[in-house]
Amino acid sequence: MGQSNSSFGAASETDSREISPSRRFSFRSSSPAVISGLGAKREDEVLERVSGGFDYSADIPDECLALVFQFLGAGDRKRCSLVCKRWFRVDGQNRCRLSLNAQSEILTFLPSLFSRFDSVTKLALRCDRKSISVNDDALVLISIRCPNLSRVKLRGCREITDVGMEVFAQNCKALKKFSCGSCMFGAKGMNAILNHCRALEELSVKRFRGIHEGSEMIGPGVAASSLRSVCLKELINGQVFQPLIVGSKKLTTLKLIRCMGDWDGVLEMIGTGNTGFVEIHLERLQVSDLGLSGISRCSNLEVLRIVKTPECTNYGLVCVAEHCKRLRKLHIDAWRTNRIGDEGLIAVAKQCLNLQELVLIGVNHTSLGLTAVASSCQKLERLALCGSGSVGDAEIACIAAKCVALKKLCIKGCPISDVGIEALAWGCPNLSKIKVKKCRGVSGGIAEWLRERRESLIVNWDDGVAGPLDASVSQIGPQECRMEFHRTVHPGTDATAGPSSNGPLTLFRTKFGFLAYRNLVQCAFRRCPNDDNSSNGNL
Repeated sequence: MGQSNSSFGAASETDSREISPSRRFSFRSSSPAVISGLGAKREDEVLERVSGGFDYSADIPDECLALVFQFLGAGDRKRCSLVCKRWFRVDGQNRCRLSLNAQSEILTFLPSLFSRFDSVTKLALRCDRKSISVNDDALVLISIRCPNLSRVKLRGCREITDVGMEVFAQNCKALKKFSCGSCMFGAKGMNAILNHCRALEELSVKRFRGIHEGSEMIGPGVAASSLRSVCLKELINGQVFQPLIVGSKKLTTLKLIRCMGDWDGVLEMIGTGNTGFVEIHLERLQVSDLGLSGISRCSNLEVLRIVKTPECTNYGLVCVAEHCKRLRKLHIDAWRTNRIGDEGLIAVAKQCLNLQELVLIGVNHTSLGLTAVASSCQKLERLALCGSGSVGDAEIACIAAKCVALKKLCIKGCPISDVGIEALAWGCPNLSKIKVKKCRGVSGGIAEWLRERRESLIVNWDDGVAGPLDASVSQIGPQECRMEFHRTVHPGTDATAGPSSNGPLTLFRTKFGFLAYRNLVQCAFRRCPNDDNSSNGNL
């Protein structure tokens, strides 16, 4: 009896005193034992005090709460900002990235919007084709409210003119990255950005509608002292950017993708004006060996992608190989024109001894070119052979015997058989992943056989369903590189098992796996985020 009374008295004493902030999190775990002797009415009162009477985030500093918000997605962050006034305030004061639907109706809401989000440094304005976009007044207002913008992206803002861009550039001089697409302002607006944004490092221009024949030249401006990357896509008169490309002495990355006109003159000027380029992408351009000879003067070049430029031949590739001996990554999509073959590959093998990544698409080389690469490029870690009718079992056997450092191999649309795949069981000691796609001579049983011989090897194989060969470099991205294939053989799995044995996800991949073949290069290798800088490249 004495023990029972003392127990009830302790419970009453605990219930009568106010719960201290230090016991907020420990009270809930002990509450069942405390309220077990109370009536239903007292139990409801205690639970109400515990669950509804305290803000468990009150002790969290605003800085920590803002850090938590940064890990949330856009939808979750919006919902969290509506929980209470404090969360609403903390979210607004610490949001650095903002993306807006840039329709004209947003103009009246901009003052209140940027009164709440007064710390925005990264802004994206997007408007669809069927709507009227924001105009100069909205852009000027944004530049006044957000003078510390460092990254700006404009998409479909067709109502913005050169006048608005001039004022915007004067107010946002701290801009580091600027990207525009499907905009109508012209060369004067672009020159305003280059003349006022001294810290500009990256410039991306896509479908720039405001440039016409006879437009004034663009660049270099004060941004030439800091600009490091330029990307031009789908431009009609993109040659007006020549002063910017040639005059930016610190420019290291140049991407020219699906731009109209002759680009040989621009690339020839690169060799005389700026030889510090490290990465150059050429895709679907009117470029010949003259352009490649101009690129060859960039002795520091490490990454070169030549995609569907039918006028480029072995001569241009030989020029690049002889002068760009630091080349680490080389992508060639010859579009099956038979203008690049053994001669170019042999030159690359002799001169570019640091080559780590090689992608050959539609290149009809013979065993001579591959043998030279396999023998000389001892640092080669990633190799893709796609759409070549001259790559057979003998070439694969040569790779297996001589590519000691090879880690990832992709073979697609080549006339190989099980004999060639069997050679990989005994060669390439560092090989960790192999993908075989659309090779009709390779049977399904060879994948399981290869796995048994090399348990650590990841094998991706399909049964040779026909599909297009597409190596558009512009479509390559981190998310696309993570696409899986519908039949994958991993260590410890059964290659002959049906789709139903692996659940609904495998069944979905089996039925819709053809979607993974849309991009040839993205099928080559998956991103390896844990690799070091020397081997983390994606194809």
